[in-house]
Amino acid sequence: MASKKGIPHIATDSCKGCGLCVSVCPGSVLAIDTGLVNVKGYNPAYVQSPDKCIGCASCALICPDVVLTISRVPKGEEG
Repeated sequence: MASKKGIPHIATDSCKGCGLCVSVCPGSVLAIDTGLVNVKGYNPAYVQSPDKCIGCASCALICPDVVLTISRVPKGEEG
């Protein structure tokens, strides 16, 4: 199992729940929160499995609204 390399952050109130980030995440870290509606009326993405993030930032690169960022975990603190 890969060690945690990144910490995903989502601007929930700006997310339109398109699901592109969910579809490209290799670790199934993200999902659409069907139990939450944000201020824009959408079901936003959320981090369901933060420990599986490998820090690839595919989610942030594909997001059309730039609501995702990935913070890198400092070397030696992976895990």
